[in-house]
Amino acid sequence: MKRRTSSPGFIAVALPLSKIAVDYEMKNDDQQVDDTFLRSHPNHTRYVITELLQSDLHKIIISHQPLSPDHIKVFLYQILRGLKYLHSARILHRDIKPGNLLVNSNCVLKICDFGLARVEEPDTSKHMTQEVVTQYYRAPEILMGAKHYTAAVDVWSVGCIFGELLGRRILFQAQNPVQQLELIMELLGTPSLEDMKYACEGARSHILRRAPKPPSLSALYTLSSQATHEVVHLLCQMLVFDPDKRISVVDALAHPYLDEEEMHKFIAEQLNTSRVPLCINPQSAAFKSFASSTVAHPSELPPSPHQWESPRLVVRR
Repeated sequence: MKRRTSSPGFIAVALPLSKIAVDYEMKNDDQQVDDTFLRSHPNHTRYVITELLQSDLHKIIISHQPLSPDHIKVFLYQILRGLKYLHSARILHRDIKPGNLLVNSNCVLKICDFGLARVEEPDTSKHMTQEVVTQYYRAPEILMGAKHYTAAVDVWSVGCIFGELLGRRILFQAQNPVQQLELIMELLGTPSLEDMKYACEGARSHILRRAPKPPSLSALYTLSSQATHEVVHLLCQMLVFDPDKRISVVDALAHPYLDEEEMHKFIAEQLNTSRVPLCINPQSAAFKSFASSTVAHPSELPPSPHQWESPRLVVRR
């Protein structure tokens, strides 16, 4: 990746076409997805010209900048709205994390980095790679070796970020995937067999061999003085073991915690427009072109030797 000097307010980045195709096809005027356009160069290099946003959510979280309840609500609303836009076209981002959420000085947030994105696989018999999502934000079904998953993996990531915004620290921070799952169970308790229906046999056996743990969701109230009943209620619906029971972005946006009308008005004012689209038109020529492309259906990485299959699996308490 190469950066070049550009006009004020924009930055030019040279990237492989496979990396930028999703961003380019998803371009729209106002959505919470990073706007891009392409510019050719005489040497046939393609440059991505993107709006310059001053920071990202990771830098804001670790800074000393105070975050009010309205800050957190506005950021969460925009993440969910951006994902509603993507999920309406069955697009999984698969790497939602604070560093991939760009923010400007007006608190406008945009989702970026679609290097791991793909269209949701309707055929459950086809395996999808587990080499996705930064570990701290990785959904339990992926941690437990699920061969197929849905847009619910993005919602789990948002739940982790929501908790991180409240506590100003990573919610589940472990050294490896097995320990990551252990931390999740410390909060959610031991999952039932029904909750583990997508897990591989090795992961199920590992969990069933361990003493059952009760849930300790009340600990979420200790994240921050801003962790009200409404906040914790929404957070608990995002952080659910079973992806089929996890809240969708559409239902999350309708939660009482998020006053969608008020949030929509605020974002429209920041963008100087009354039009803030929340879905992709699947009948549009741009979407049909994208949906039939190799970018939308990438060759998934082959599964790596999975930690659950090792007979010497040891987890330190």
